[in-house]
Amino acid sequence: MTPIGVFDSGYGGLTVLDSIRSRLPEYDYLYLGDNARAPYGGRSFEVVYQFTRQAVLKLFSMGCHLVILGCNTASAKALRTIQQHDLPLLESNSTENCKLSIVNCKLPRRVLGIIRPTAEIIGYKTQTRHVGLLATEGTVRSESYKLEIQKLFPDIHLTSVACPLWAPIVEAGEATSPGADYFVKKRIDQLLSADPNIDAVILGCTHYPLLLPKIKTHTPDHIEIISQGRYVAESLENYLQRHPEIESQCSKNGQTRYFTTENPDKFQENARIFLNETVAVQHVSL
Repeated sequence: MTPIGVFDSGYGGLTVLDSIRSRLPEYDYLYLGDNARAPYGGRSFEVVYQFTRQAVLKLFSMGCHLVILGCNTASAKALRTIQQHDLPLLESNSTENCKLSIVNCKLPRRVLGIIRPTAEIIGYKTQTRHVGLLATEGTVRSESYKLEIQKLFPDIHLTSVACPLWAPIVEAGEATSPGADYFVKKRIDQLLSADPNIDAVILGCTHYPLLLPKIKTHTPDHIEIISQGRYVAESLENYLQRHPEIESQCSKNGQTRYFTTENPDKFQENARIFLNETVAVQHVSL
């Protein structure tokens, strides 16, 4: 098997995987969560890069040649270095590939993030050209969304607000609880107070789709909420169509395997929150 790898520091990437599987159900997938070291949001660029690199190399060694970083923090802090530094080294150094036990060393390997697909569509979602971003502190501090959006739509003004408690609320299974409303409303009000002209809001964390009903409740009807999963899935489909040399190597049995650096029982319990199904999980060390 040559599955498509999906990596996240925690559980939020499961929402991305779910969207990808819904749009591209024929492919095989391998999900890896570095749950033992999550969250990544407050860690430095260097640490996030090192952790993400370890996970990507592990996925390569497990047979993946295409890896999606289903994590905004990893996409913001590690993707560019991996694409520009590590992948070229791996392509040119077969000895290193052998040391890393990379399967099918001669196949091209690619790593994609989830920020660019969202940035590519945001210009078509706003009339006022004022956009909001709700994300983790690490993603907000990285300014990755601002940089990507300005490359594509320099006329868009982006206002960002960090929501440090939203992901923990989701992972605690409290996304539908009445207590979550206070924290959701607080950050949305903060965002719209900072810029009342916002007419589109990006959910810049893969946990946040589970809060979508509450987010919509506390957001004016004229504002469009942009959840990443759909656009990442569409972007991946387009990427595979444009790169038949990659697509042709992807195995197509409709199977998904799950791996975690944390206790598998704990992962299984939390994964049920994100997927509404029970999955088989294996432990893996990075």
